Amino acid sequence: MPAVHKLLLEDALQDSPQSRSLLSVFEEDAGTLTDYTNQLLQSMQRVYGAQNEMALATEQLSKQLLEYEKQNFTLGKEDEEVISTLQHFAKAVEELNSLHAELATQMADRMVFPMVQFREKDLTEISTLKEIFGIASDEHEASMVKYSRLPKKRENEKVKAEIVTEVAYTRRKQHQASMQYYCALNALQYRKRVAMLEPMLGYTQAQMSFFKKGMDLVSKKMDSFLTSVSSMSQSIQAQLDSEAESMRLSQRELLSVEDTVYMPDRDRDPVNRTLIQKAGYLNIRNKTGLVTTAWDRLYFFTQGGNLMCQPRGAVAGGMVLDLDNSSVMAVECEDRRYCFQITSPSGKTSIILQAESKKEYEEWICTLNNISRQIYLTDNPEAVAIRLNQTAIQAVTPITSFEKRLEGSPHPDRAKPGSALPSTDTAQKAPQNSEPEDLIAPGTPIQFDIMLPASEFLDQNRAGGRRTNPFGETDEDCSPDTDDPLLQQVFVVRFLGSMAVRAGHTQEVIYEAMRQVLAARAIHNIFRTTESHLMVTSSCLRLIDPQTQVTRISFQLRDVSQFAAHQENGRLMGFVVEGQDWGEGTEDGDPTFSAFVFESNTEGEKICYTISLGKEIIEAKKDPAALAQLMKSMPLTNDGKFLLLDSETGGAENGAGQEELESEA
Repeated sequence: MPAVHKLLLEDALQDSPQSRSLLSVFEEDAGTLTDYTNQLLQSMQRVYGAQNEMALATEQLSKQLLEYEKQNFTLGKEDEEVISTLQHFAKAVEELNSLHAELATQMADRMVFPMVQFREKDLTEISTLKEIFGIASDEHEASMVKYSRLPKKRENEKVKAEIVTEVAYTRRKQHQASMQYYCALNALQYRKRVAMLEPMLGYTQAQMSFFKKGMDLVSKKMDSFLTSVSSMSQSIQAQLDSEAESMRLSQRELLSVEDTVYMPDRDRDPVNRTLIQKAGYLNIRNKTGLVTTAWDRLYFFTQGGNLMCQPRGAVAGGMVLDLDNSSVMAVECEDRRYCFQITSPSGKTSIILQAESKKEYEEWICTLNNISRQIYLTDNPEAVAIRLNQTAIQAVTPITSFEKRLEGSPHPDRAKPGSALPSTDTAQKAPQNSEPEDLIAPGTPIQFDIMLPASEFLDQNRAGGRRTNPFGETDEDCSPDTDDPLLQQVFVVRFLGSMAVRAGHTQEVIYEAMRQVLAARAIHNIFRTTESHLMVTSSCLRLIDPQTQVTRISFQLRDVSQFAAHQENGRLMGFVVEGQDWGEGTEDGDPTFSAFVFESNTEGEKICYTISLGKEIIEAKKDPAALAQLMKSMPLTNDGKFLLLDSETGGAENGAGQEELESEA
């Protein structure tokens, strides 16, 4: 006998759209079988009841048997043996259409009754199990909606425990119902064959047993055929018994797992950060009005560089977003947990998704970040992802406080408050070799924040706003009152990290610092950043708190030795600041360099252009004629400032309440 299609019990718990799609095929097949069974049974009952129209009834039965081949069973494409057997029976019925009506009793016992039993027992069981499965699925969906609405900060442990228990109960109930439903549908593929063959076998045997006299010629032709049909039916029944036992053992094994399997957010396996493809259910936020939103639970999966979504019942998934060069960041959304946002490279398209557990949340973010780097295009993407992850872990040592940074810094004295910054007349030449270890020392600590200690912030307020920043730079020469009125441009930026570097006059050191900072954030799941205003003037760079208008850090523009925007991600930019290490035994101090990496709301090239213009103004101030020529070549505002870009602070002030954002990098 050919192989029989069946539903896998192992897929019952996941309940994926692929399983649902395959289940719909089985359900459609069962519906077709039900329709055909009713038609065949009607034909048999007509044979039994129409004693006076025996010839016509048997002729109709013969035709109906031939219709089995035309039923177009989706799962019965290889059912050639049953089709050929029924065709043979149809011919036999046509030859026996003149038999007497006295066979009605035996026809009722051996032909009509098995088919009635198949319809009332097997097909009715399928219908009942389908209703139970539908109810269990609806209850599970309702419990998942309750669980997804659990608040993150104000959750009640008792309520959470009740909802988690309800989710586990409904999920287990759905699992049991689906496995029973799957088993019944699988068994139906065997019972269908037996139900089609047994009635006709009984019908033909009854005809021969009562009318053997005068039918010797016919019986000699039919004996071997009936024997083979009987053997085939017994073989199918044996396969059914074996498959039923196998499904029973599988069902027992799958139900013997711990209850934590049914509970969300109870993953024991570690987070895999090297995935390049992933699939699973996520909640997606959709707008339902101008200010209203709704969350839908859909099945998402990655395919190449695309994020796909497949609703239940759909044959295939559709593309949601192109992930190449996209950015992924964690977000706070409507008091829901485990939310993250995917933004296209242009920034015009973004979606917000919610994962079911913390492990799924972290794996989705890591996987989407891996795909956005186009690792999947390499010959061995799995190995590349593992190597990048290991390299990033070995290459960076993240430190998230100023105190730890000063302890681990190769030049801790340069960060002391009040240290002066010399000019860049003795600028160091860039190294000829651009190897990473020549640009940045291995194991260099990384600073991820620019946050003042509480005591320093209070002292600063008492002192009237003057402060000493933790990097060792002072605001004496870069106060708001002394800013050059010729150039004053503000950009909205988010500080990603800073670190000491060995060279300060090459753009490669900025690119390497960006790589290490982003790698460290990805490895250690540091997604939160603080939004600031970067003010560029012709004398200094100032990083200002948008809420308090306090200068967090400032640099003399003459000390900025190099600046550049990322070659691929235009929102990333960085610059190198030159200082001096006043160590013992040195009169002038050794030059030191620190790289700072930012993410902006605009193109990093615009910030770099503004810094470049500021340096041009510094040089032009040395020659009044050159300054006048520069002012003629650049458009000015009504108050005499250089007209560069529209201010970005208007949109930022509206959202100033959100101190901590998540980096798209």
